[in-house]
Amino acid sequence: MHTLSFRQRLRLATGLAAFASTSFLIGLSTAQAAPNTGASGPIDPARMSETMRVLSSDEFEGRAPGTPGEAVTVKWLIEQYQKIGLEPGGDNGGWTQNVPMIRTRPDPKATATVTTRGHTLELHQLKDVALSTLQPIQRLRLSHVPMVFVGYGVTAPERRWNDFKQVDLHGKIAVFLVNDPDFDAGPEEPVAGRFGGKTMTYYGRWTYKFEEAARRGAAGALIIHDTSGASYPWSTVVAPQGEEYDILHDDKDLKSVPLIGWIEGNAAHALFAQAGLDLNRLRRQARSPDFHPVNIHDTTFSLDMPVKVDHLQSQNVIGKITGSTYPDETVMFGAHWDAFGKSTDAQGNTVIRRGAIDDGSGIAAVLEIARAFKNGPKPKRTVSFASWTGEERGLLGSSWYVAHPLAPLDKTAANLTMDVLQMAGPAHNAFIIGAGQDTLQDDFAAAALKQGRTTQPEAMPERGAFYRADHLPFARAGVPVLAVMDMAGPFDLLNGGTAAGSKWLTSYMACYHQACDAWSADWDVRGAAQDVEVVRQVGYSAAFSHDWPTWKGGSEFLAIREKSDNTRSAH
Repeated sequence: MHTLSFRQRLRLATGLAAFASTSFLIGLSTAQAAPNTGASGPIDPARMSETMRVLSSDEFEGRAPGTPGEAVTVKWLIEQYQKIGLEPGGDNGGWTQNVPMIRTRPDPKATATVTTRGHTLELHQLKDVALSTLQPIQRLRLSHVPMVFVGYGVTAPERRWNDFKQVDLHGKIAVFLVNDPDFDAGPEEPVAGRFGGKTMTYYGRWTYKFEEAARRGAAGALIIHDTSGASYPWSTVVAPQGEEYDILHDDKDLKSVPLIGWIEGNAAHALFAQAGLDLNRLRRQARSPDFHPVNIHDTTFSLDMPVKVDHLQSQNVIGKITGSTYPDETVMFGAHWDAFGKSTDAQGNTVIRRGAIDDGSGIAAVLEIARAFKNGPKPKRTVSFASWTGEERGLLGSSWYVAHPLAPLDKTAANLTMDVLQMAGPAHNAFIIGAGQDTLQDDFAAAALKQGRTTQPEAMPERGAFYRADHLPFARAGVPVLAVMDMAGPFDLLNGGTAAGSKWLTSYMACYHQACDAWSADWDVRGAAQDVEVVRQVGYSAAFSHDWPTWKGGSEFLAIREKSDNTRSAH
């Protein structure tokens, strides 16, 4: 699941309107459902576990794009697709789709300086700041650049909100708060609920804030980190050591600002205090629609940071089963094969961030579903099975596919994405990400009910999960999507209830994007297999139908899909 890349495809998300997930129960009550047996149909938990073990082994080196680990991963995935009996679904009749990328690696020992009236504050890379760039420059130099605090950095006319007013950001560093203006608001504050409360909108995502800085011509953008607002600790921010990836863009694309990054919370307080400003007070002021940007008094930012720039080719791996009746219509299952690779820590030790669950579990799911389809009758629609590159670096592989589709997007009936599945055993419940978006979610609820399970919206909508995985580029293109991500809340497990579910989730989050996301023989993969079977059933129904899943009224993606209605025929 994508979190750390410093943006989520500028072109992909430009102008994305926010959408607050609906907070209602989707499934029926347990009393109305059949007993929960934990059955997973043709999905094999043991085989899923073995897939995760292999993908997270030393040989795969953490599966970073553009590394020897990618070559091993892509070769292995192609072998699995061939063993299952899929057809190649990539470029020119092959198994892969080339994804051209740029990789930037800033100097981890760089130091920025913030100067205020003769006083200097040093900000050390990976300690006080996490600084990077997505521009192909060998050295990032900024000399005494003015700094402006822009609050939450939101422009939302439909919500009567504009944090920028008439400020000119050209040649300046914009400093943002993370999340939405109402995230920390009390119920008595006028802003309360205007941006969905604890449910994050896209305006709350750091990707949006970097885009706004680019649209306004800033020289740089820094986001103030706090764990609750970001939904992950500082250790997660600095884990990539400033390394960044992006796909190659057309000239017409919005380009990133030269400097993008985060500033650690305590360091941010020190920066503002040096300028005679109280960051806590400014936070409160930023929760008002009357907020105006604040020049950080007589304060400038300087940086001289070497950057290593690499151009590389990465690959999506795609297999398919051609439909018997409607071969030009597609149902797509997908997950990302990449993780964070290997690096050397301060003590000189090799660290491999293996991504066993994120997203080895999703790849295991795609292979299981592919095998189940291949062992059954030929579907009416073409069914595609995608293993994406670069999700952790900004949804890059899926974004490239959407920009260069290998099957018509207006005739892609559904994209079903699996990213992080739970390993704690069968559960009474299941979670829906971005509840209320489309009819595929209703199909998911109905299929889960047949297992004796209830479905409910994600328990932590403040994490903005709907905007953080490989289904999003497809949604942006109008394709109905279903995202299954088991970080959505604590499961009510058959063995131990919600207490056991919370324990597992807490334990996993401590390893999120860390080296300890490694395979364990102690996992109970039956819970993941339950979810995979539900996704399989949803996709099966779509693949053997000529009906079209649809977006619901109120979804920001409905209008996009409606533009291509005349290309689809009803059953």
